[in-house]
Amino acid sequence: MSAKRYEILWSETAERMLKSISDRRVQETIFKRVMTLASEPEKQGKPLLGPLAGLRSLRAAGQRYCVIYRVDRGRVVVLILALGLRRGKDPKDIYNLAKKLIKLGLVK
Repeated sequence: MSAKRYEILWSETAERMLKSISDRRVQETIFKRVMTLASEPEKQGKPLLGPLAGLRSLRAAGQRYCVIYRVDRGRVVVLILALGLRRGKDPKDIYNLAKKLIKLGLVK
């Protein structure tokens, strides 16, 4: 018996973030990595904690970029919420940006 295939949906925010990456090869690498989530998305990435609890993070493009996503088992959907560079304590770090986006209600 084959595993369920999840539909991959992108938030407008995540689409803009992907398009804002100037290097097309990096864009393609991230896109291909995201598409692997169609199969067993909960066995990939890591669950996030604190304000991002309920979401998961997947590393892509040489471990520099992170993709923040949510798995909806009921609808068999993976929603890509945001993506960007890991920058530690920098306000532009993807985890900090994801927290702000959620707080502002721009991603749900």
